[in-house]
Amino acid sequence: MAKSRATPPKDYESALAELEAIVSEMESGQLPLEASLTAYKRGAELLQYCRHQLADAEQQVKILENGALLPFEAAQPIKAEDIDD
Repeated sequence: MAKSRATPPKDYESALAELEAIVSEMESGQLPLEASLTAYKRGAELLQYCRHQLADAEQQVKILENGALLPFEAAQPIKAEDIDD
């Protein structure tokens, strides 16, 4: 995991899994300095990718909700009569 890959992850979940693996490897304290720097750089790239993906998802939700993004607690439950058959 210590070598940096220039390719972007295929999706959010794979980016998060790779980031978790990098953190675990770095926390072990077994990486040499150069490998740690490379892992840190890749981790920063993955973190930026994940943040971008989350921001995009939030923007899509705002659009779907006509700009009225409510906190989860404030959302009303779906009632049976609200569902079209």
